[in-house]
Amino acid sequence: MKSLKLKTIWKNLKRPFKNIFLLIGVGFLIWMLFFDANSWLIHKELNDEIEQLEQKKTFYRDAIEQDQEEYKELQTEEGLEEYGREHFYLKQPDEDIYIIEFQDSINKKS
Repeated sequence: MKSLKLKTIWKNLKRPFKNIFLLIGVGFLIWMLFFDANSWLIHKELNDEIEQLEQKKTFYRDAIEQDQEEYKELQTEEGLEEYGREHFYLKQPDEDIYIIEFQDSINKKS
């Protein structure tokens, strides 16, 4: 009785694998998803790389726009003087500059 049940179960399990088209289709699907040069895994990696490059592209475009605005400000005499005073502590010959540092802004050396 048990052997009859096992034979019928085995026949039912074997039945889909007898169909050559199903075997070839499953094999082709596995090959295309994982092993082919244009596989799903490679496409996923390439799409991730494209996303990263798009983010870099927007970052650099924003940086270029900001630099262009600063460049336009430096084209004027007032903008150039302001930039020199802020970044290089330049002054007019008849001026005195005092730099005030607060106690909390000084790095404590211990």
